Amino acid sequence: MHDRLSWTQSAIARILRPAVRLALAMGLKHAQLENVLRKLLLEEARHLWQLKGVQHPNLSQLSMTTGLNRKEVTAREREPRDTLPVTEGSAVTKAYTAWLQLATDDPLHRRLPLLDTGEGPSFELLARLAARGDVHHRAVLEELVRLGMVEVQQETAELRGDAFVPVDSLRDMLAFVGDNARDHLLAAVGNTLGREPRMLERAVFASGIPLQECERIHQLARKHWDSVHYELVKEMTQAYQQAEGSGTARIRVGVYTYYEDENGRVSIAGAPSPGHDERTLPQEST
Repeated sequence: MHDRLSWTQSAIARILRPAVRLALAMGLKHAQLENVLRKLLLEEARHLWQLKGVQHPNLSQLSMTTGLNRKEVTAREREPRDTLPVTEGSAVTKAYTAWLQLATDDPLHRRLPLLDTGEGPSFELLARLAARGDVHHRAVLEELVRLGMVEVQQETAELRGDAFVPVDSLRDMLAFVGDNARDHLLAAVGNTLGREPRMLERAVFASGIPLQECERIHQLARKHWDSVHYELVKEMTQAYQQAEGSGTARIRVGVYTYYEDENGRVSIAGAPSPGHDERTLPQEST
């Protein structure tokens, strides 16, 4: 038992290090991080009891599982929920992805008329199909313009970039960081705990190679991901359309690359910045 606890502590330290790095960079202090941890302990304890068939665990059960006292458990029941958007459910993300797919099939479709005339693709039609009519196409367009993903010229809209990378919005970038890293770790944790089905979660790794070679291999991985990304988007789009709104599950497939030298450096003079790419969702390691 002692070994298992020690091993788990070491694994969690490795998992949390990037999160702590992000927290310090954004100005979070110990008290704020501890507040996040206590909230998560309570939420996951409730989930654990529900898996055991107890749909509404009481204060004593939650306190026993988390180590939090009953007073704190009661106080945290009234705390506000997550303030970041959910990335996979966004009408904006769906519209952009559908447009990117269309433009990949025919580069001329990177520029579309704003309004639907019944004569070929338009942004209005694209947004209406992606959002299933729940969000007005003008609202989708305004958000994409705000994020710097689309440029509007008179009566046309032009696609910018080749992936949903909302670099102009810290809130959206943080949402993708949270959702991508969460699902990668959920796959890894589920596999470690022996849950079925086992999720694809693998990596290849090497050390003792030059930083320049790391970047070359990084670009190779990006090149191969492009073709896989195209096929996956097509399959997911088809599955979403066939479900006609009746589907209840979600899926996120991704790949990641990370490298650094012994001093923690990752940059190479003259090398382009890799940026943050929706197509490089973190999801593979053993």
